[in-house]
Amino acid sequence: MAPLNRDNFTDDLRLAHLMADNADSITMSRFKSGDLRIDTKPDMTPVSDADVAVEEAIRSTLAKARPRDAVHGEEGDDTGWGPRRWVIDPIDGTKNFVRGVPVWATLIALMVHDEVVASVVSAPALGRRWWASKGDGAYAGKSLMKGELIHVSQVSTLHDASFSYSSVDGWMTSGRGQNFVNLLRESWRTRAYGDFWSYMLVAEGAVDLAAEPELALHDMAALDVIVREAGGRFTNLEGADGPKGPGAIATNRLLHESVVHALRPDARPEGDLDA
Repeated sequence: MAPLNRDNFTDDLRLAHLMADNADSITMSRFKSGDLRIDTKPDMTPVSDADVAVEEAIRSTLAKARPRDAVHGEEGDDTGWGPRRWVIDPIDGTKNFVRGVPVWATLIALMVHDEVVASVVSAPALGRRWWASKGDGAYAGKSLMKGELIHVSQVSTLHDASFSYSSVDGWMTSGRGQNFVNLLRESWRTRAYGDFWSYMLVAEGAVDLAAEPELALHDMAALDVIVREAGGRFTNLEGADGPKGPGAIATNRLLHESVVHALRPDARPEGDLDA
């Protein structure tokens, strides 16, 4: 496999920011709009006209700026083929978006082969954006020119750790329900910040670990490189690095092995809720 060219990632990251700027304009114009159209997908999750418009806009830009790259998005069919693939979640947190809750974001990531090498996570209703490219660190701020380097925490024990999660129901049907409950009890503080925000708080060092049992590639790709470039670790529930699932665990790295072990089905103690 040929070595990756970091110089290309700088240009790709700038393009991702430009696409995020356009996405922000679309989403903010539809956020809390009285005529927002909401449909239900076959998996019973909501999709708004803003989700579709954002993905179409990003795909249109990529078709012109990166015509040789493949594209994988939540709302549209996969297009293209090759080692470079853009992964898009037009609105991560659609349920929040349609209810007027400001915690949602557009996720844009670039993968080369199986590795995420650059990404932008843009949450315009929060007035914040996160981004990273391989080897160049992770940043947060309002724009590419107004960002600060971010880094994970140095908390080294679960008893001192802040744990953010999303769906309780997902854990209870995952075969790891009691493991999840035990991890909640062992952690110093627990909050369901949810979706992309849990992982960005890990990257900033405000939260020490985040985990979810059920995620797709478009949910995870953009989060992965930001957590890693901030000094953390991003794996599936089995501890395999990368955004391929099943599920996701993100930590400040110091806690990672402890969290993976705690969530393994064979680590169930007596009184297991799943038994």
